[in-house]
Amino acid sequence: MSDAPSPAPADHEPLRRFWRGARGFWRSRDVAVAWGLIGLLVICVVLQVFVQYRLNLWNRDFFNALEFRDGREIWRQTYLLMALAVPSIGLAVFAVWCRMTFQRRWRAWLTATLIDAWLGDERYRRLDLWNGEHQNAEYRIAEDARLATDAPIDLVAGLLGSLLSATTFVVVLWHVGGALNVELSGLTFSIPGYLVVAAVVYAALTTGAMMLVGRHMVDVIECKNQAESELKYAFARLRGSAAAPMTSSDIEATTMTVGSALRDVIRQWWRLCGQHMRTTMVSHGNTLLAPLVGLILCVPHYVQGTMLLGEVTQAAAAFVAVQGAFNWLVDNYPRLAEWLSSANRVGTLLRAFDRLEAVEGPG
Repeated sequence: MSDAPSPAPADHEPLRRFWRGARGFWRSRDVAVAWGLIGLLVICVVLQVFVQYRLNLWNRDFFNALEFRDGREIWRQTYLLMALAVPSIGLAVFAVWCRMTFQRRWRAWLTATLIDAWLGDERYRRLDLWNGEHQNAEYRIAEDARLATDAPIDLVAGLLGSLLSATTFVVVLWHVGGALNVELSGLTFSIPGYLVVAAVVYAALTTGAMMLVGRHMVDVIECKNQAESELKYAFARLRGSAAAPMTSSDIEATTMTVGSALRDVIRQWWRLCGQHMRTTMVSHGNTLLAPLVGLILCVPHYVQGTMLLGEVTQAAAAFVAVQGAFNWLVDNYPRLAEWLSSANRVGTLLRAFDRLEAVEGPG
């Protein structure tokens, strides 16, 4: 099956319908707890960025102490590292509690809402009369609702942390790296904040590469999820028909249906494997090269003696932090694609409920 996109225009209405339904959580009785958890999570993200900034300064001071062979300062920085590690670990653990508690409450609310809509007026009996994407509502309520409520808080928290990190460490890069004087054809010119410029260009290249190689991932994940739900549905029909006597032709037909669904699942998994291979090529290459690029860019200043070893490692660490913040999309693209797929599927189910209600009317 080709990864080429359909020529038909993208339908964004399922995603909009998902948000119209899911945001009802913010008007439920859990709204005060939800905002409290969000506030605590924001505080954790801000404090984590501050600790990261303090570790960046520690990196500079520790390697400067190594360069000057200052044993007393080395031990002092070693003790300081332990003092910084404890709150960093504590903040990370507390952030996990806030995030997962929020996700659990949002998922419980959305799942209960979908079940009420599915069972209300016995819609589950008539939903299958609509031939379309809403089939296998059970899978969408059980699995897609979980994915659709898990990812947003992770993505938003990560994006907030990336914005704060980018703002903080761009200042560090600009201050530590300074300007780079370049001679070209007998002319000398200066590049102010060259490390910042290099980080932005590097991040733009990796982000563009990720968007290029992963542009079909949302469609592939959605097809994979649909194939998985069809396979579950085929097994459920097989189990339901086992209670009644079956002829050999019935058994053969049922077996063929299950086999066809299984082959479709495997085919969709191969498509997904290809997508992950391509996105991994970009993300792993970025993880491998970014720290080295930061170090290499500092070599001219270090060789000229205008930058100490500690400042080199500080600038390299800040470079990784900046490009990592700018590459938020690179790191989260597969997760974002999976969320879009699940949110679309939940939104399509809600639209099916809307159509039933519009056609049949109250009661």
